[in-house]
Amino acid sequence: MFGYIRPHVSELLVREYEQYKGVYCSLCKELGKSYGILTRFTLSYDSTFLSLFILGQTEECVSFQKGRCVFNPLKRCAYCGQRHPGLKFSSALSVLMTYYKIRDDMEDSGFLGRMRAYLLLPLVSRPRKKAARDFPKLEQILQETIGGQKEQEQQESPSLDACAEPTAQLLSRTFGLLAGEEASTRRVLETFGYFLGRWVYLMDAADDMEKDLQRQEFNPFLTKLRLTKASTPEQWEEAKTYCNEVLNLTLSQVIGAIHLVDFSHFGPIILNIILQGLPEMQKKLLFEKEKSNVRSV
Repeated sequence: MFGYIRPHVSELLVREYEQYKGVYCSLCKELGKSYGILTRFTLSYDSTFLSLFILGQTEECVSFQKGRCVFNPLKRCAYCGQRHPGLKFSSALSVLMTYYKIRDDMEDSGFLGRMRAYLLLPLVSRPRKKAARDFPKLEQILQETIGGQKEQEQQESPSLDACAEPTAQLLSRTFGLLAGEEASTRRVLETFGYFLGRWVYLMDAADDMEKDLQRQEFNPFLTKLRLTKASTPEQWEEAKTYCNEVLNLTLSQVIGAIHLVDFSHFGPIILNIILQGLPEMQKKLLFEKEKSNVRSV
């Protein structure tokens, strides 16, 4: 998972923030119960959003109860009163995504990155097999889309749209699984997932431009904008503005789709994440991070 789909915490009500943390801790607990204690480290903001999205569409009321944190017994946390299939679905996706990310690092990272990946892979291999058995369609989606990602990025001059397509399809098909047999609902969820996946890929690429340039790794924005180590500050500023415009265009489609989804629970939290959290993430990573780096020099 990428970790970009976060709430704008300062704009949440206290009650809403407690509910968000309750789902976060519930997902952590579900990961441990379903796939082993070590898989708790795969917990992310993105998988928490997916859990909120699934729980928010259920008819039954989601209740919380107090309990002790596994990693910090002195801390009391709120958990969902009962285990929910949606939490297991999110847990499986988190485990599978982590497994394929480690496999990718084994092939594309530097020496230290590959060594770390080789050490981590055995720890997630068994949980991955169990997650794949529990949700074979989810495993199939990941295999097909992640393979397509590599193919696109290895092309001689891949376009920005082509590079973002596999991640967009990954989330489109994943959210489509949540719709069941309702065709109209599936179209809405697939559209929402598609543009959210596209936004996530583009945000990750924009965030990594400077790092990828230093490491001489592929980045679609570097290729399109022809940025090099000799590029001037003005050129980098123009590049950040261009990235922000592309992200805003994609985000407008995400916002349009989310307004077509009905939620029985957690609606304000989900809208906070989409309408405020994602734009705030763009601002922070594209512009405020740059200012912070300048001040620290």
